[in-house]
Amino acid sequence: MNRRELPVGIQDFRKIRQNNMMYVDKTPYVWTLAQTSCPYFLSRPRRFGKSLFTSTLECYFKGEKDLFKGLYIYDKENERGDKAWTEYPVISFYLSSGRYKSPDGLELTLDETLSEFEDRYGIKQGKYDLPNRFKRAIKGAYDQTNRGVVVLVDEYDKPLLETMYDNPEQEERNRDLYKAFFSALKDVDGYLRFVFFTGITKFTKVSIFSDLNQLTDISLANDFAGICGITQDELVDNFQPEIRALADEQEISYDECLNELQRRYDGYHFSKRSVGVYNPYSLLKAFSFRDFGRYWFGSGTPEILIKKLQDSDLPLSRISEGVDATEDEIEDYTPENDNPIPLFYQTGYLTICGYDREFELYSLKFPNDEVRYGFLNSLVPYVLGSRNAENPASLRYMFMDLKKGKPDSFITRLTALFGGIAYPEGAQPEYEGEWSRQLYLVMKLMGAHAQTEIHMATGRADCVVKTPDFIYVFEFKLDKPVEDAMAQIEDKGYAIPYSADSRKLFKIGVVFSSEKRNVVDWKIVE
Repeated sequence: MNRRELPVGIQDFRKIRQNNMMYVDKTPYVWTLAQTSCPYFLSRPRRFGKSLFTSTLECYFKGEKDLFKGLYIYDKENERGDKAWTEYPVISFYLSSGRYKSPDGLELTLDETLSEFEDRYGIKQGKYDLPNRFKRAIKGAYDQTNRGVVVLVDEYDKPLLETMYDNPEQEERNRDLYKAFFSALKDVDGYLRFVFFTGITKFTKVSIFSDLNQLTDISLANDFAGICGITQDELVDNFQPEIRALADEQEISYDECLNELQRRYDGYHFSKRSVGVYNPYSLLKAFSFRDFGRYWFGSGTPEILIKKLQDSDLPLSRISEGVDATEDEIEDYTPENDNPIPLFYQTGYLTICGYDREFELYSLKFPNDEVRYGFLNSLVPYVLGSRNAENPASLRYMFMDLKKGKPDSFITRLTALFGGIAYPEGAQPEYEGEWSRQLYLVMKLMGAHAQTEIHMATGRADCVVKTPDFIYVFEFKLDKPVEDAMAQIEDKGYAIPYSADSRKLFKIGVVFSSEKRNVVDWKIVE
C-alpha cells in the first residue's frame, strides 16, 4: 500500500496543502474566530498544533482561496459573495526560534519580522524605536489598503521560558521589550482587523495580559477545546489506512490498535466538559514509524518541571494520583510562584479530568501513559540516584521477575536497587520521606508492565500487582518484624478479593531498615 504523506513536525499550512499532505480540517474554528474582530489568546502544550493553526489563519486572511478547496471554510466563505476571500495586511510573528538568551536576541527577531512587513508595503523605517515602528507599520498598511491589519503572534512566551531560570536578567529585559512593543497595539486598535496570540503559558506580568485587558482567552473555552490536537472522531474519520497499517505491523487487530493509541496518546481535556484530544505529534509519529513510542515526551525535557517539583512541598504521589486546582491556578503563571501545578498543566503533563462546580475546582491528572511513564522514568536519577538511572535494565528485569512468578528474584533486585542509591553524608531517610518516595516510584513504574492497585474496601494495601498469570499483594514495613507485615495482610483481608481468581497469588511482606537503608527481611506466602 502506498503511504500517504503525513505532516510530521510541519507547521506551515501552505506547504501541507500544496504538497497534498494529510490535513485534519480545523477551518471551522478559523471561520468562527474570523467572524469577529476580537483579539484572542490560546494556550496549548508544545507540539500541539498552535503554529499550524496560526499559519492557517495567516493564509485565510491573506485570501489564499485555492489552499482551502475541499475544506469546511471554502463553501462558507464563498457564500459571502463579493466580500469572499478579502485580502488583509497580515504581520505574523513566529517566535518559536530565536537567540533569546543573547541581550538583543528578541529585538532582532521582532525587527526582522517588522522589516519584512515594512518592505512589503513600502513603509520607511526612519529613526524610530521598535514600538513606534510597529504602530507606524500598522497605520501605513491600513492607509495603503483601506483594510484592517491582522496581527498574529505564535509562541509569544518562548523568549521568556527560555531565559526565566538560567538567565533571569535577560528574561526581565525580554519582558520589558514585550511590554513596550505589544502595548503599541492598544494605540492602533482602530486600524486592526484581527489579533491572535498563542503560547504555552499565560504570564500575568506580560503586557498582552496587563495592558490589553480586552484580550479574550479561549484556552479553557469548551467551544474551542478541539482547536488543536485530534479528537476521536477526527482520528477514525481521517486515519483509517494508517490505523490499519499500524495494526498490521504490530500484529494486532484494528480495535486493539485503537485502544493502544487511546491509552498512549489520548486523554487531553482543555475545558470543563470537553471531549478527549490526542497528542497530534505522537499520533503522526506512531503512524509514520508504524510503532508505538514516547515521541512527544522524547522531543523535550521536563527538567524545569522536576526542578519546580523539587522546590515545592507537593509530594510526588499527588502529582501522580491527581491534584485539584482553581481556574486562576491553571491559567496564570509566574516564575516566582513555587506552586508547580500551573506549569504542569500548561505544559501538558497534567490535564483536566473533572470539575467541581460547587467548589469551582478542576481535577488534574496525567493525560495518558506516554506522559505518565515518561515523566516517572525521568524522575529516576533524582529519586533513585544516577547509578540506577544509568542502568534502566535493572528495573525492567524486576518487572520481568513478577511476570514470570519469581518474587524472590524481584526482592533481590529491589535490594540491589536500593543499595545503589548514594545518600549525602549523614542523611537519614525515613519511610515517610525518602523511602516512601523511592518505593512509590518503583511501584508506579511497574504500572507500565503490570496493573497496580492499592485501594480496596477492607483497607489500603501498599501495593497489589497483577500480571497475566500472577497476583502479588505487598505490605512494606520500616524497622518492624516481617511478621507485622504478614499479619496486616491477613487481618485486613487484602488478599480476599483475589481468592477466586485463577491466577497464582503471592502475599509478600517486606521490611526496610532505616539504619542499613535497605531491605533487610522479607517473607513470601503462596
